[in-house]
Amino acid sequence: MAKGDFASTLASSKDQFRATLISERAYELLRQAIVDGELGPNERVVESEIARQLGVSQAPVREAVKQLAREGLLVHIPRRGNFVVEISQQDVEYARQVREPLERLAAELAAGRIGEQDLSELDELVDQLHKAAKSGDVSMFRDVDIAFHTRVIQLAGNPFLTRMWEVLEPNLRALRAISDPLFEGDWDAMANEHGRLVQLLRDTDPAEAATAFANHAGGRGPVPDARAAKKKPKKK
Repeated sequence: MAKGDFASTLASSKDQFRATLISERAYELLRQAIVDGELGPNERVVESEIARQLGVSQAPVREAVKQLAREGLLVHIPRRGNFVVEISQQDVEYARQVREPLERLAAELAAGRIGEQDLSELDELVDQLHKAAKSGDVSMFRDVDIAFHTRVIQLAGNPFLTRMWEVLEPNLRALRAISDPLFEGDWDAMANEHGRLVQLLRDTDPAEAATAFANHAGGRGPVPDARAAKKKPKKK
């Protein structure tokens, strides 16, 4: 759908707001517009204009915008407004290149020293991922996902590794190089994948755990993302 069709999409969506919470529907509509490219990088999202076209008050639209900002899809610039985030794919790849060896090392070290209490804590985080996936709460999924990987880094027992992660993690979140909110795949399967990673740590095979965590960090895990297929050139 062309970017210019966004206004007509808003106008035709008025009636749908009666069946669901207005803020949730506004969030879904705006998020899909970003995913589909109707709202492109650096494009301004004007709460009052969206509310006017939808025929609703500005408050629920403001809540939707705040949630999208928490997920890293919008950025608020003081005195200018809210804008769709522009992220270079090259920057994402650079971030993953740095993330991958850190997670590989963390898994290798953690697999040799992790205890049952630590594993139970990771199991609980996986349960929270499943809850977020089932409720469609992408913001919660991102927070728990990052907490999961942060905890594995800590369980490696290397304070220098932890410090390096603390520096890198905000950039990974901002660049969506971890728990990408635009992921077009099975979020519940992604939660299962984290459960598999925990099991590898439980099996205490450092080499296998290290490889799995590295593949996961590098975006080579077993859960497919529909965007990958879209990027492949069509055969003539």
